[in-house]
Amino acid sequence: MSAAIWTYKAVDGAGVPSKGQITGTSKQEVTDQLRTQGLKVIQLAEKKSGLQMELSLVKRVKATELTIMTRQLATMIASGMTLLRAFYVLEDQIENKLLKETVSQVREDIESGLAFSEALAKHPKIFNPLYVAMVRAGETGGMLEEALERVSDQLEKDDALRRQVKAAMAYPVVVLSFALCVLIGLIAFIVPVFVGVFKDFGGDLPLITKVTVQASHFVTGMWYVLIGGAVGGVIGFKKWRTSKKGRPQWDRLRLRVPFKIGNTVQKIALARWSRTFAALYSAGVPIMQAIEITGQTAGNAVVEKAMGDVIESVKSGGSIAEPLKDAPIFPPMVAQMIAVGEETGNLDAMLSKVADFYEDEVAAAVKALTSILEPVMIILVGGIVGFIVIAMYMPMFKVYDAIK
Repeated sequence: MSAAIWTYKAVDGAGVPSKGQITGTSKQEVTDQLRTQGLKVIQLAEKKSGLQMELSLVKRVKATELTIMTRQLATMIASGMTLLRAFYVLEDQIENKLLKETVSQVREDIESGLAFSEALAKHPKIFNPLYVAMVRAGETGGMLEEALERVSDQLEKDDALRRQVKAAMAYPVVVLSFALCVLIGLIAFIVPVFVGVFKDFGGDLPLITKVTVQASHFVTGMWYVLIGGAVGGVIGFKKWRTSKKGRPQWDRLRLRVPFKIGNTVQKIALARWSRTFAALYSAGVPIMQAIEITGQTAGNAVVEKAMGDVIESVKSGGSIAEPLKDAPIFPPMVAQMIAVGEETGNLDAMLSKVADFYEDEVAAAVKALTSILEPVMIILVGGIVGFIVIAMYMPMFKVYDAIK
């Protein structure tokens, strides 16, 4: 293994801190070198090259990795280990570099006197408002390990829901990609062969053939425009989808997509909303903050707007259920169950039942969606190939009719 440059923070026997850089082939070797100098290592990290820094910017933390880390942290705290010691243990065993660096920064902030939840809040890209709020509630109530267990459960539920959706979308994405490749291949390589034959025929070509030939000329002669347009379209769509004006429009549009896609999107939003709200409420997060965070993490602007109406209702002394009755995304059953939960004081139990119901509904809807999309995809691919074949053979049929 080649030598690398390491940055370190350490203290000497008198407790005087020092920091600097040192060369070594491994973390253990560098630690031993510093120990021989009478220094106790507090923090040690390999200095990144330009390429490593660029790769680390692209790297992200998977939901599974965050869930495992949270579960391990809860287990260590429940066993009586101090928070700081638990973080030192986590730093040694986490493999994801971005998560490892973040955990290290959180530990440093805690050592400097910052509250655990405040240290987490400095990293919103990894620890979302739901995570931070539940940890804060656990700190306030002296039940940090329970709060972390709830966070782990919530992350697992969200991840399971996300995997269901990805699994359902894998088939149509693969088929559509295949259909696009077939279409481009036919237009770019097969159609030009027929164009030379059509010149020998003479006469006027059918409209469907003219369209196909023009498409072939465009793909073969102006392919750079096609690639540029595709890349620009994807970037433009992503910017519009995440913009302040475009996000609500996109979320409303998704709810209206036919073939039960819009219906499935609604059920996914309701499952996530009810599970998040239940987790926050049962963790002891203040109701106003719980409602606000639920709207932010629901993943749908329509739900977020509905939560804004709920906040206004609660502020004026009203109920949670009443504004939900006027929100089209919430079925009457949900509003009625929330109303019963408020009246009986079992709101978290009712929310959990709603979440269980809609998670089961999502599983059923995903299966139904897959069964609907399969024949649609087959018809689409067949239609593309059939269109090209008919367009190429129609001039030949015309010539045959003329000969007869």
